[in-house]
Amino acid sequence: MSCLFCEIVSGEIKADVIFETPEIMVIRDIRPRAPTHLLLIPKKHIATINDADSQDEQLLGRMILTAKNMAKIEQLSEQGYRLVFNVNSGGGQEVYHIHLHLLGGRQMTWPPG
Repeated sequence: MSCLFCEIVSGEIKADVIFETPEIMVIRDIRPRAPTHLLLIPKKHIATINDADSQDEQLLGRMILTAKNMAKIEQLSEQGYRLVFNVNSGGGQEVYHIHLHLLGGRQMTWPPG
């Protein structure tokens, strides 16, 4: 079974890549839910957060710190932003390769959808 994000990471599918490290790729979401909507994608394929284990602890931490840095670059730090992992279909996950959503540029509401 093919994985959309693995194909983006490998360069098979083009994306609006705005930042990249050896472990993480940051792209703009093609269906943004906010004025700023970035996806932080690990280059390692992990289907869901439920599949992550202790070996992935540093990677997950780097994803969050990278999101913080991207929020600063996108000038969202002061006004605020939201970070979201969707897990499985009931949690809204559509692509089964973990990814962290960074949303900002508008007032976020609670509870979310």
